[in-house]
Amino acid sequence: MTAPEPAPTSIDTSRPHPARVYDWWLGGKDNYPVDEELARKILAVDGTVLRGARANRRFMQRAVRTAAESGTRQFLDIGTGIPTEPNLHQVAQGVAAESKVVYADNDPIVLRHAEALLRGTPEGRTEYVHADVRDVDTLLARAAESLDFKEPVALSLVALTHYLDDDPAGDDVYGLLKRYVDALAPGSHLILSQVTPDLSPEAIAQAAENFRRSGTPFHPRSLPAFARFFDGLELLGPGVIPVSGWRPDPQDVALQQEGIVPVYGGVARKV
Repeated sequence: MTAPEPAPTSIDTSRPHPARVYDWWLGGKDNYPVDEELARKILAVDGTVLRGARANRRFMQRAVRTAAESGTRQFLDIGTGIPTEPNLHQVAQGVAAESKVVYADNDPIVLRHAEALLRGTPEGRTEYVHADVRDVDTLLARAAESLDFKEPVALSLVALTHYLDDDPAGDDVYGLLKRYVDALAPGSHLILSQVTPDLSPEAIAQAAENFRRSGTPFHPRSLPAFARFFDGLELLGPGVIPVSGWRPDPQDVALQQEGIVPVYGGVARKV
């Protein structure tokens, strides 16, 4: 697969971007009318989307805290999206102030906000690299300017894989994940979440169609297809389940009463 073209330096507001659509669902202001239009269309056919976005964000926080509490001090977050507090580095550095965090995304608006908002602790390091997840070599090389890949790294791709296809001649998402995991040292963690059609098939099918009509590929995956990302790794308990049920805090338990969240999450360790 050839490397993708470099990301544009200007912001394209003629078509929606997943990070900005997600920002609208989270109540953010860093989006454009085209993003809001798509976000509202999807919300109209999928009533789970708002609580799904919130539950997914809280899953990231709990998963990162779990990795940090296990002793991991390096984090690589790919597809970070618009900074929304608490950010990943705030969670990791809240556990260990010396943690090093690298964010990677290919959207210029994310770069602009990251440069303005992502400030870490004096003891640690917080950096941002402008790179596409599909350009593995470039992204890892830029991340390696801040992270030591001979030591454990927690690799986070939260709500990203459903925008990538599994065609070996296309995005080859399983091949991409394997290349990233192969670059990690033993003791590293993989943190993933992914939209699934399993729990709300009709709504997710309509949401996916809205994404595709907007020019955004969208690939919800079943439990076996999502679990495949963790092949060869040691899954942490409770395994692969909806994000709202992954090691929930009391607040998460209360939020589960609102209804289903059709997003799977999981965390695994490289042994």
